[in-house]
Amino acid sequence: MSMLKEYYLQPNAPDAVLPEAEVLRCVRRFVPTAKAMTRVDESGGEARTYIVDEAIVLKVQRPQQVRVGTSLAREVFFLNQLAAAAPDLPVPRVLGYNRETNLLEYNIQTRMPGVAYADATLTPDARHDVIFSVGRLLRRLHAIPQQPFHDSAHFPTDRTAADFKRRLSEYFDVVIRRLEENGRAWPLEIPFETLRERTLAALPESQEFRALHSNPGPPHTFVDRSTERFQGLIDFGDAYISHPALDVWRWRWPTERAAALAGYTADSPVSEDFMRTWKAVAVAASAIRVAFFPDREDEAKRDLRQCLSDL
Repeated sequence: MSMLKEYYLQPNAPDAVLPEAEVLRCVRRFVPTAKAMTRVDESGGEARTYIVDEAIVLKVQRPQQVRVGTSLAREVFFLNQLAAAAPDLPVPRVLGYNRETNLLEYNIQTRMPGVAYADATLTPDARHDVIFSVGRLLRRLHAIPQQPFHDSAHFPTDRTAADFKRRLSEYFDVVIRRLEENGRAWPLEIPFETLRERTLAALPESQEFRALHSNPGPPHTFVDRSTERFQGLIDFGDAYISHPALDVWRWRWPTERAAALAGYTADSPVSEDFMRTWKAVAVAASAIRVAFFPDREDEAKRDLRQCLSDL
């Protein structure tokens, strides 16, 4: 299938912040020893999280933000698969899940220590090491048994090479739409449609479809502020099945992309088809940067030209 056309299923639903008593009622159903709500975290989009005892997260699907592409039940399924197949991976552990009404769905999970990479100040070496560690984690994440994901009704799925090609083409649609919305012309000498056609033509007939995190980038990568070391990966609610290169590409600037790929390939090589797909994905990622970061257009154009030469 191609990219989901996202829409909110109940946009007019109330979006009340739960009182502490309600938070504790939900948590104590699965963790009877829970004592107190510490704070409310509003940094998410579709979800709101409540921190309990600094060790537990109650994650609530915000009713007016319910959409097809995000699912707390999907996150629970994914995390439980990881717990069974790779219990040492640094990801949250599920403590409970319930959907009481259309306005109250939640999961309860362990809290990841540290802070989001996006909120941390790290040295260049530390940034490289963290991204390398994410790439290494993703390789193990993609290696767990896949049949349960394909059998599940929770996961949007690319099933064929044509599905994946359509998905990548739609990323190029996002690029041109963004440029038009901001009154900007395509800034490279190669025509945009030629770029798209050349990139899609380079894709192999790959069948390497895996359950993906979907956005293992700066907001969901956690680090320790003091040691600057990688702590783990959170937020699996937007997961879907497609080519694993689309997880690694979330680190889209050249040095970040290289660090993520280095981590991904550190323990074993990838296939020739993977690398051919990766090079096409890198072109799309660079085109997105051209469209979305006009303040870094020169850098993005240089990167895009290099990706095209590697294609």
